[in-house]
Amino acid sequence: MKIAVVGTGYVGLVTGTCFAETGNHVKCVDIDEEKVKKLNNKQITIYEPGLEALFERNIRQGRLEFTTSLKDGIKDAQIIFLALPTPPGEDGSADLQYVLKVAEDLGPMLKDFTVIVDKSTVPVGTAEKVTAKVKMGAEVDFEVVSNPEFLREGVAVDDFMKPDRVVIGAEEPRSVKLMEKLYAPFVRQGNPIIFMDVRSAELTKYAANSFLATKITFMNEIANLCELMGADVDKVRKGIGTDSRIGNRFLFAGIGYGGSCFPKDVQALAKSSNEVNYNFRILNSVMDVNQHQKQKLINPLKEYFGGDLSGKTIAIWGLAFKPYTDDIREAPALENIQILLNEGAKVKAYDPEAMDNVKGIFGESIYFAKDQYDALKDADALMIMTEWPIFRTPEFEKITSVLKNKVIFDGRNLYDIDQMVELGFEYHSVGRRIIK
Repeated sequence: MKIAVVGTGYVGLVTGTCFAETGNHVKCVDIDEEKVKKLNNKQITIYEPGLEALFERNIRQGRLEFTTSLKDGIKDAQIIFLALPTPPGEDGSADLQYVLKVAEDLGPMLKDFTVIVDKSTVPVGTAEKVTAKVKMGAEVDFEVVSNPEFLREGVAVDDFMKPDRVVIGAEEPRSVKLMEKLYAPFVRQGNPIIFMDVRSAELTKYAANSFLATKITFMNEIANLCELMGADVDKVRKGIGTDSRIGNRFLFAGIGYGGSCFPKDVQALAKSSNEVNYNFRILNSVMDVNQHQKQKLINPLKEYFGGDLSGKTIAIWGLAFKPYTDDIREAPALENIQILLNEGAKVKAYDPEAMDNVKGIFGESIYFAKDQYDALKDADALMIMTEWPIFRTPEFEKITSVLKNKVIFDGRNLYDIDQMVELGFEYHSVGRRIIK
């Protein structure tokens, strides 16, 4: 099958590459000439484990191509995926300008019946807006369907190749048949393709991400309560996570969620609710709690240094919003770094993948370390922002030898409390007792 993917960001590149892997001929379109040049030269432009091997193989075998021309990219395509940015506007609503501009351009280019797929996360009613834009210039039949992505950064290839479910909002029988054929190789193990109306499909993505963000936030509230009541959030997590009605995922306490999806999608769903005069009170609380949770370690850090961080050097492990990605969008580390700089502290940071992206924000105002231990040299304290595996089992003797004070502020609860007592560290985590 011939497929076009418009947009080569995170979703677009994973989508295009994985469809090519199942034998389809895929052309990806992007207006960024430099990016397209890199992609055609087999230079992958995002970090995602497992993607590069598929990317190189499908380019080599001629199933995956890249172009800056929308007309060339969609030529003979039976299905066109729109994987374009939908960033939050100033009022929190999703900005659809990129999606609608491409939709308007597509109309006159269509030659036969085509399925146009909203792969981007978009508000309810977007398919109708896209349909109206395409209709302005189209002389053939088409249908705009919704096929939201449920990819987790760091395991996106596995998520795409072996999805829990595929959600498709479509009504035209020809569209249903084409989408069934396209996804058949991905659901051979029996995971469902769920067909529904377009509006329900659009809402499904927002509902899923908002529920997961709420689950994380609820556990962070429990963690804050544990600190006041002398309980241990890890024990509470195990106690409730074994209940099959609750499940054990997304129950880890920490310094809040970040990334490209949860913050944006929660905000957009709350805004969409306001537009139909519904006060989605839970989501407003989720956003408020998460914002405060990101700064959870700042007060304990200041208290440790007598209320004054000026002149102190703070080592930070982890910059990405989660491990196995270089994505720093809404990452708690960024907010903490800015607060530290505003307080007069110096920052030495290390992350296995995200440092180049952070350099684009902070430049030379912070020190980017060669490795995790280089970040500790001459530092007064260590803060942990991301749960990369290399931070889970460090050489504690090495930490002791280079860190000025044996104190760790752990935003991801990486270490065992008893181990920290044994090693003689002052240890601040989330939802557990402080070790002094």
